[in-house]
Amino acid sequence: MASDHTPSSPDSTRGASTDTNGSDRTRPDRTRPGRFKEFWGYFSENRGAVIGLVVFMTFVLIAIMADVIAPHSATQQYREALLQPPVWLEGGTSEFLLGTDAVGRDLLSRLIYGARYSFFIGVIVVVIAASTGVLIGLIAGFARGWVDTLIMRLMDILLAFPSLLLALVMVAILGPSLVNAMIAIAITLQPQYVRLTRAAVLQELPKDYVTSARVVGASKARLMFITVLPNCLAPLIVQAALSFSTAILDAAALGFLGLGAQPPTPEWGTMLADSREFVLRAWWVVTFPGLAILVNVLAINLMGDGLRDALDPKLKRS
Repeated sequence: MASDHTPSSPDSTRGASTDTNGSDRTRPDRTRPGRFKEFWGYFSENRGAVIGLVVFMTFVLIAIMADVIAPHSATQQYREALLQPPVWLEGGTSEFLLGTDAVGRDLLSRLIYGARYSFFIGVIVVVIAASTGVLIGLIAGFARGWVDTLIMRLMDILLAFPSLLLALVMVAILGPSLVNAMIAIAITLQPQYVRLTRAAVLQELPKDYVTSARVVGASKARLMFITVLPNCLAPLIVQAALSFSTAILDAAALGFLGLGAQPPTPEWGTMLADSREFVLRAWWVVTFPGLAILVNVLAINLMGDGLRDALDPKLKRS
């Protein structure tokens, strides 16, 4: 007796397997892209931000490898080569590619080592300003009442003064040095972090996830640092990038005025101060440090603009 059951053909079996595997293979394609991929997608749409990132990373590598890249010591003086012009001008030599300063120090080497000082200043200032500013902002946002009012009025008083003028007063009181300059700049940048953090906290507190954390008995410290703070980081990261460039610029200004890094420290602002009397007869000793400050600050600002676009696409510029 013939059986009514007909076995499925290999082709149909393969087709079913293909369909099953195909559906399995296509399932990941429908998932949301990773966070980094999504971030880079928004960031890379801003070409200026990508260029700024490349320039910034170049300066970082130069700062890290200054001991290897620099052809000479930053403080070594060559008395036989005072104010020697760059290699492409008459009188220049390949030994000093960008020329020398008034006491015979290699300008290229001082610029390379100056990148290390500039990034050190930016990192220290941002860490101090951000850590203290975020902490004070969290306290103001959660405490409310007279504590919030007192903190914000103090921040308003600090913001009422021009940042550079306030830094000048503080350095004049503390004494001219690179450390005091960094402390003064960090204090002038602190109110921006306080206001940003407080505004972000007030925006997050009414949301359901904060209410749920309170219902289950989360402590005030856990609410501040684990529940709310991670959701306030986007504007703070952008502000940190912009503060980095502001710190470098303000430190250069203080150094130019003689209140920041002191000679013979190869800091870009101090290099400008030492060379201002030679502007007309040795333009390179002023031009190259000024260009280093300009390119560095511009690159960081462009990168900060891209970070804003990537971290908050709703504010993305058209």
